[in-house]
Amino acid sequence: MSEKNSKTLFQTLWNSADILRSKMDANEYKNYLLGLVFYKYLSDTMLYHAAELLEEKPADLMEAQQIYSKAFQDAGLKEDLIGELKYDYSYALEPDLTFTALVESVNRGEFQLEDLAQGFRNIEQSDELFENLFEDVDLYSKKLGATPQKQNQTISEVMTELDTMDIAHEGDALGDAYEYLIGQFASESGKKAGEFYTPQAISNLMTHIVLAGKENQKGFSVYDPTMGSGSLLLNAKKISNESGTISYYGQELNTSTYNLARMNMILHGVDIANQHLNNGDTLDEDWPKDEPTNFEAVLMNPPYSAKWSAADGFKHDARFSKYGVLAPKSKADFAFLLHGYYHLKDSGVMAIVLPHGVLFRGAAEGKIRKVLLENGAIDTVIGLPANIFFNTSIPTTVIVLKKDRANRDVLFIDASNDFTKGKNQNVLEERHIEAILKAYRERENVEKYAYLAGFDEIVENDFNLNIPRYVDTFEEEEPISLAEVAEESAEIERELAEAKMELAQMAQGLTGLTAEAQQELDQFMRVLNGEEVQGGVRHE
Repeated sequence: MSEKNSKTLFQTLWNSADILRSKMDANEYKNYLLGLVFYKYLSDTMLYHAAELLEEKPADLMEAQQIYSKAFQDAGLKEDLIGELKYDYSYALEPDLTFTALVESVNRGEFQLEDLAQGFRNIEQSDELFENLFEDVDLYSKKLGATPQKQNQTISEVMTELDTMDIAHEGDALGDAYEYLIGQFASESGKKAGEFYTPQAISNLMTHIVLAGKENQKGFSVYDPTMGSGSLLLNAKKISNESGTISYYGQELNTSTYNLARMNMILHGVDIANQHLNNGDTLDEDWPKDEPTNFEAVLMNPPYSAKWSAADGFKHDARFSKYGVLAPKSKADFAFLLHGYYHLKDSGVMAIVLPHGVLFRGAAEGKIRKVLLENGAIDTVIGLPANIFFNTSIPTTVIVLKKDRANRDVLFIDASNDFTKGKNQNVLEERHIEAILKAYRERENVEKYAYLAGFDEIVENDFNLNIPRYVDTFEEEEPISLAEVAEESAEIERELAEAKMELAQMAQGLTGLTAEAQQELDQFMRVLNGEEVQGGVRHE
């Protein structure tokens, strides 16, 4: 796929968003646009595959549509074709309900929203994989238009714009474009975006950490119990050299976001057998409980300092029982961390993003942190810059955890000043990520950037992991030359005097049109000439 085609794809998707942008906020219209993109993907993929099964080679989607429609006129051929499509893809659309056919009906002025709604229902009812997948796409919402005709018109316009894309032939670029859209929606949604999106740079950093040295491993398993749209999980596909064998396990509380992750998986070409996603509350009810329950990699970007029940019953929960206390009700950060760590294999690596408070807060959190450190669980602490997430401007930290470590030292990396300032958010660029990964791999002291602290030093600091205790980033200011300051001050005085002289010369020819205006002008000239004026009386 060429860079030019990729840009065209991105632009087409964004043009489609423009149609909806004036009608509702991004957090709402993302459901329409991403849902329609997904429906077109399923439709286009099916049409081309049907033509292949019929041993035809269509030049474009329109020809594939004609081949498909013709096949349905033969009852026997139709039955066999539907059977094969459902076996291969778990769904099959009627010829008049494909995205291509619906856009044709738009062009003829015959399109009805109910036809698209029926297509959604047919997909959802075809297999458990697609159940309720389009439930957030409300085709009859007043936000699309005050009347059924206007609702019809809005959806028609979006579909016509999307029809310019040949999605089935875009390959991996479509998955990337989908990620691009999700990122754009997150940027527009602001704080609402935290529930469904982790910026790609952070996903990239964390995934490189958990996959380090395992890029060629077959059957790698990755788990995200707060998966959002699945962007963290799907980064493993980009880094692994055996991406077709990765098993993805993810859970998400918000049903809309859970559906978004399901679409994202399919659009990224993840085999159905490798998707293990669940809609549920990670803290309230442990998942997964059936084998496998432990994974090679755990990736998490949970909601920061969220509230949870912290009910006494959790003290007997295997995830939390060995720590003696529970994370406080007002801050579930350690509850999320311990849940993820519980599901980590002995040979695995976990990376979680949390606010800095988890590094130094006391009480119950201090006790949990002490047990983790005594067990050698905390391997690395990375300080990230402020304002790199859409849902918060606070600086955050990536904590890397492992089991079965040979020692209990902790590597501290202070990357808080490594960013490029963006329009709305600060950005971690490739060079910043590579610097962090280099320090992580080499595990050596780097002045003002990285420090490897032994366990004894951590004990001396009372198990406080606040990064400035270990990485000294203090920069001594250069001494100021009083002679230079005096010279600069004199130069400023000279420039000011010259400017006043020029202004006075320009004002010499001015005359007030009224007595009042002339009085103001005279007063201005006296001030300009260095004469003090108070209450209309001149003082020299």
